[in-house]
Amino acid sequence: MTSTPESTAKMDGDARDYGRSALDLLIRFQSYFVLLLILILAAILSPERNGENVFLDSRNLLNIIRFASENGIIAIGMTLVIITGGIDLSVGAVLALCAVASAVTMMQYDFGVPLTLLTVLAIGTAAGLVNGVVSTKLRLQSFITTLATMSIARGVASLWADGYAVPLAYGDGENLAPPLYRTLFAGSVQLGELSIPVQVFYFLGIALIASFVLRRTRFGRHIYAVGGNDTAARFSGINVDRVRIAVFAITGFLVGVAALLHSALVSQGSHIDGQGYELNAIAAVVIGGTNLMGGVGTIGGTVIGALILQVLDNILGLRNVQSEYQAILKGVIIVVAVVLQRQRR
Repeated sequence: MTSTPESTAKMDGDARDYGRSALDLLIRFQSYFVLLLILILAAILSPERNGENVFLDSRNLLNIIRFASENGIIAIGMTLVIITGGIDLSVGAVLALCAVASAVTMMQYDFGVPLTLLTVLAIGTAAGLVNGVVSTKLRLQSFITTLATMSIARGVASLWADGYAVPLAYGDGENLAPPLYRTLFAGSVQLGELSIPVQVFYFLGIALIASFVLRRTRFGRHIYAVGGNDTAARFSGINVDRVRIAVFAITGFLVGVAALLHSALVSQGSHIDGQGYELNAIAAVVIGGTNLMGGVGTIGGTVIGALILQVLDNILGLRNVQSEYQAILKGVIIVVAVVLQRQRR
């Protein structure tokens, strides 16, 4: 049976449509496919210890999620800011300031856990509010505003800690941090034979709440509208400045939460904490599919992006790859992610 020109053209058209659909699917769920690919490669390339795959060991996998949680929480806030068309370069420095605040208030001021939490979260939220108010009311680019906040926060943190790390020593009495602080932010929950780090629950809980807000609430729709076209958003009655101030404040609050987890985990607060965290957060957001121009992004994608970065760090560390090569690889992945975003648009 011979094919007619019409049937041949139809087959060619169907093949092109199929290929285009497959490419669209790949681009749409790029972060999920990348995570799956990296997990497979990591399992293959993992060294073995006593005949067992080190990467696939349950303790190693839990550690990956533990260390991804801190960056992931910050990246969730960064996602909201970037969707509105802004950026926050101060998150690492604000984390350092909040970490110093947690250590100093407990070790030197004898604050209990509740007052320490209020102080740290208030400082983080205040820093975010400053970023939002200055950017919107003074009409400064958020890049400039948060760059200035980054410098100020590190300077204040260094002055407050006298230029040194403030160690956390746990116990009852003066100049000691309450053991409850470590339990709440660096402890673990026993589920069967698994000891789940508490950081995982903070990360997943915040991710679920943020995803619900973005997808199911009016405020979430306003965030997308502001990032998509702020002029149209104004004409439709949305208070654009209020939305942008709110997302910066939320980001500052989440940085405060990450600082609590950080200081409890490393048992100190230092002005050099959080260096490079802003780049890691932005990388997680971009890898997760959020458009740097605003208007597009998901919390789920950012969670996957944070996991991708931590899996990379973990397997490269297991293979004793130098940190410089790790940084190069992250940069390449970011470029590829942005190129895929352009293809999607």
